[in-house]
Amino acid sequence: MKIASYKSGRDGLLMIVDKDLKTCCAASHIAPTLQAALDDWANIAPQLEQEYEQLCKGTHSAAEPFDTSRCAAPLPRSYHWADGSAYVTHVELVRKARGAELPASFWEDPLVYMGASDAFIGPQDPVEVESEDWGIDFEAEVVIVTDDVPAGVTVGQAASHIKLIGLVNDVSLRNLIPAELAKQFGFYQSKPWTAFTPVLVTPDELGEAWDGSRLHLPMRTTYNGELVGAPNAGQDMTFDFPTLIAHCAKSRSLMTGTVIGSGTVSNVGSEAGSCCLAEIRCLETIRDGKPSTPFMSFGDRIHIEMLDAQNKSIFGAIDQVIVRYTAPKE
Repeated sequence: MKIASYKSGRDGLLMIVDKDLKTCCAASHIAPTLQAALDDWANIAPQLEQEYEQLCKGTHSAAEPFDTSRCAAPLPRSYHWADGSAYVTHVELVRKARGAELPASFWEDPLVYMGASDAFIGPQDPVEVESEDWGIDFEAEVVIVTDDVPAGVTVGQAASHIKLIGLVNDVSLRNLIPAELAKQFGFYQSKPWTAFTPVLVTPDELGEAWDGSRLHLPMRTTYNGELVGAPNAGQDMTFDFPTLIAHCAKSRSLMTGTVIGSGTVSNVGSEAGSCCLAEIRCLETIRDGKPSTPFMSFGDRIHIEMLDAQNKSIFGAIDQVIVRYTAPKE
């Protein structure tokens, strides 16, 4: 099943989308928003599935063309957004570029931070940033959405709590990060927006590409019309999603609608390219002694998408332009 939210108020209007991302129908008669649907998923999901099957057969009486320009994030705001760094090869590369050793513990215990979940943005919403000097970067990631997860859940139990899967562009302001991390209290100003693909999908939509813990397909990242990366998201993922869930739920329960991110998708050796400019710059630094690729400028465009074995888009595309934000006048 594929689910979207059209822009409407703060929490969107729940939509069901067919497998080919061609048609959709409103699901407000079943649940007004995705959060409402997730809160009663056991009862709501079968009703949504019935409508989805009609859409895919072309027999739904209320079907209409699916318009991605109307899409908010499928879950426009969440009670909890936890982003990991599951590809330790990416972390190792970043530290190597600055001449720092990678602690052995990084291969054994996931890195996770809690991000801003109060205002996710849609797949075609512009990324508004006040200054190019802040070091604007994209990060292509896989995310999962959970139901209620009890504290102390085991890795073996965690997989059953994954209800939806999608992709995000987790925007970073790289030049603000060092000063924030120097305070030893985590990210805040350096993580402004997270944009989602038009749809989230249930795990069964992914077939053999989803093994219950990892998504084994290339993450295609196109920057200003040039494909800069297509690393396989299931390859070299040190910490899979059940492990990330169990890590996040070690000392507290996770509420329905929790979103957990993989961190920037990255493969060992980077032959398949990169999913963020920071990694590209690290490779340049290791090779040349300094980076040559600048961070993003106003007018730059980022396109993030994942295709199935038949080269069909699974989640739809994130396609965004960086624009200047003007702060309110006093």
